[in-house]
Amino acid sequence: MAKKEVILSTAVVLILFILLSLSGLRAATGNKPPAKSADIDKEALKKAQEQKVVRAIRLKEPIRLDGLLEEEVWKKNEPVSDFIQRDPVDGAPATEKTEAWVAYDEANLYVAAYCHDSDPKGIVGLLGRRDSFVESDWFFFAVDPYFDRRSGFLFGVNPSGSIVDEVLFNDISEDETWDGIWEAKVARVADGWTLEMKIPFNQLRFPRKETYTWGVNFKRTIKRKQERVSFAWVPKEDSAHVSRFARLEGIESINPGRRVELYPYSVGQAQFRPAEPGNPFETGHKYLGNAGFDLKVGLKSNLNLDVSINPDFGQVEVDPAVINLSAYETYYQEKRPFFIEGASMFNHFGRGGVYVNANINWPNPRFFYSRRIGRAPQGYPVHEGYSNFPDRTTILGAFKLTGKIGSGWNVGLISAVTAREFATVDDLEEQYKDEVEPLSYYGVLRAQKEIKDGQHGIGFMATAVVRDLDSEILAAILNRRAFSLAMDGWSFLDKKRTWVVGGWLGGTFIQGSQEDIYRLQQSSMHYFQRPDATHVSLNPEATSLNGWAGQFKLAKQQGHHLFLLSAGALSPGFDPNDVGFQSSGSDVVDIMGLYGYQWTRPGKIFREWTAIMGGSVQYDFGGNRTFNCLATSFQGVLKNWWNFEYTFIYVPEALSNRLTRGGPLALSPYGVMNQLFVNSDSRQPVVLQGSISYQWAHNDSREWMADFSVRWKPRTNLSLSVGPMVSFSRNETQWVRKVTDALMTETFGARYIFGRIDQRIVASEIRINWIFTPTLSLQAYLQPFIAVGKYDRFKQLNRPRAYDYLVFGEGGSTISEEDGRYLVDPDGDGPAASFYIYNPDFNYKSMRGTVVLRWEYRPGSLLYLVWTQNRADFSYPGQLSLWRDLGNLFTAPGDNIFLVKFSYRFNL
Repeated sequence: MAKKEVILSTAVVLILFILLSLSGLRAATGNKPPAKSADIDKEALKKAQEQKVVRAIRLKEPIRLDGLLEEEVWKKNEPVSDFIQRDPVDGAPATEKTEAWVAYDEANLYVAAYCHDSDPKGIVGLLGRRDSFVESDWFFFAVDPYFDRRSGFLFGVNPSGSIVDEVLFNDISEDETWDGIWEAKVARVADGWTLEMKIPFNQLRFPRKETYTWGVNFKRTIKRKQERVSFAWVPKEDSAHVSRFARLEGIESINPGRRVELYPYSVGQAQFRPAEPGNPFETGHKYLGNAGFDLKVGLKSNLNLDVSINPDFGQVEVDPAVINLSAYETYYQEKRPFFIEGASMFNHFGRGGVYVNANINWPNPRFFYSRRIGRAPQGYPVHEGYSNFPDRTTILGAFKLTGKIGSGWNVGLISAVTAREFATVDDLEEQYKDEVEPLSYYGVLRAQKEIKDGQHGIGFMATAVVRDLDSEILAAILNRRAFSLAMDGWSFLDKKRTWVVGGWLGGTFIQGSQEDIYRLQQSSMHYFQRPDATHVSLNPEATSLNGWAGQFKLAKQQGHHLFLLSAGALSPGFDPNDVGFQSSGSDVVDIMGLYGYQWTRPGKIFREWTAIMGGSVQYDFGGNRTFNCLATSFQGVLKNWWNFEYTFIYVPEALSNRLTRGGPLALSPYGVMNQLFVNSDSRQPVVLQGSISYQWAHNDSREWMADFSVRWKPRTNLSLSVGPMVSFSRNETQWVRKVTDALMTETFGARYIFGRIDQRIVASEIRINWIFTPTLSLQAYLQPFIAVGKYDRFKQLNRPRAYDYLVFGEGGSTISEEDGRYLVDPDGDGPAASFYIYNPDFNYKSMRGTVVLRWEYRPGSLLYLVWTQNRADFSYPGQLSLWRDLGNLFTAPGDNIFLVKFSYRFNL
């Protein structure tokens, strides 16, 4: 039966893929591209790009920033206009004329562009909140002030005046979290649209000189044609961006000035939730307020210091609801401005040079995960009674230093101190203050040096966490000190940067009490207590835990043929989680190889496509094969501008060292995974996106998952998206608990208990974006979420390294339900002791929503009005009835939070 399901699911996905391809073929009928890509000499074009130069003009009169291009500097000086397509025909001349100029005065850089259009009514100008790349026409200006061919800044504006900006790094990578202080104005004219930008030099980073040569590029998007053009063109088959910029010359004798900006803020918050009779902490309302400031100082023209005193590190948008039945924590995106701005300096450790990044089942350790700073307290109250528990740790102060120093060293430093936190406990006779989080210091240092214009690179990262553990209870569950040190680097093996080798190597060093380190050794990150493991063992007297890790890659990332070979290892003691994040346990040796082929010339069905195939194998340090797979993926863009990706993975059987959560090895049966992702033409008023996947493991598990979203753009300033998701899964070996029993000699004196879980998830994400002006917006987010799990067929592992289980109620064993728990006698009349399993069924219903009004009333100064609501209900565990559960969810008591935040930018 299971094999038939696999064949059926694969057939369904393939049929959908074929229908999608045929729709692209029908759409292509009668459509001829304006130029034949086969006639384009890309090598000659690439050489021509190397000679492109843009001349910056010194202003003799002030610029009135209105987008009208009425100043003499734009009228009398020759613009650049040699733009080349990247889409729809890579390398063809642009179909619409674009003219661009660069000018400057002592303190600012000015950019102007005239975007001619043969059909002005067809210009698409959607309004979007800042840094929202809406489906619109765009003009982008990119600059590399260091002229290091690796980094830079990008500024964009669309015909409605909406703006975006990014930091460019690692040649092809982008970080849109950076928000510079700059201005742009646009105007509509008879034959197109025009624009002007004003960018203060003190918003850019560069070393002081008398004369400057920078890298530069201009880009334009003509949305109705899906046409993307650029002045410094790079063919699609080349992985390059900043390294191919044209030269910007003529800037000299400027005075950028020192950047000193002060951002005081104040925030007020009102919380309302149903009162709880007798609970002195739940009276139905709470009122909170706070104030502080951020200071941004340009220590030099290429080094910035950010200081926060009593910072407000609350986030405006709530985290999505999830159901996590694994032994590992869920990763959440950072949303706090202090940490997300410039985060690429820290988050892309180990990725320099190697642009073809792919991993299969690799735990992907991060040495820095900013959400560790200010996290929810990790301790617990020791007294009984009603408690008032803090939802986050207060950050007393933090500073961040980023920029370049010396001979090309990129540096980033973050230091933060978090407060000692207490839970207040009231037993109606006395109040107690129980410490739940110690005073802590967090530090992160990142440095990277690029050599020979990025041909080679080397860097390092160091982290530190130091906790003042006065409480014996906290000392038993928290590490006193945790440090990490790692190096990374890359080297291109040829001048064209076709082949590259790169990687990283580092270690972690943890100290704590004997109780703490004993706990840590048994955690899901390590499982040193595994009874059949010969390469690890528990040490109850240890007061430290050390480990090492690394990954190295060889890649071919230019041209039609792509290749990636990687080898990595995480030693059993490696643990970055005090200030970092790792998605699963250590004790991994990983080898992966992938081959890909990309085709960029439009054909009868596809505009472009890429095929990838390869495999991966993993072992633990004891030599046991814990995972391997064969994978293939095909992705493409159809002639009708729909795009898709189909993935098929075959997973042979292997030994799992995590299924028993510290117990012996267990067999994971073979299985397959199919997934199809589809996205429709984004130019249309209604944009569709969806995916369907099916996973199956022999005699063990299966899962269907489908999600679908519709985004409707009824007006240029309004969009609505609705994205329902449904998942149906069954897993025969869902972990339940461990029961000690000396009679179970086959499994080393313990019974490892599992159950079959039937899980149903129904959820949706609803978003409304209403943009009044480029600086005033209203956004609403709502996520109803229902997850129901029903357990039955409880069982125990009979012997290691095999898929051999005793289902309770069979083979002489008995199981009965009483008072919300199950009584299990594993051998009936035999000598084994009976034990209980608490009913793990669940019905988790959640409603999370946020409404945010954001007004940037002057550059860098913001006003937020926020309403957040959370509802939850847990009735009817194990039973899914959609309309009943939705009714219970909508009528469940809700927590309402109203917040006002005001900040003002002083340019000192």
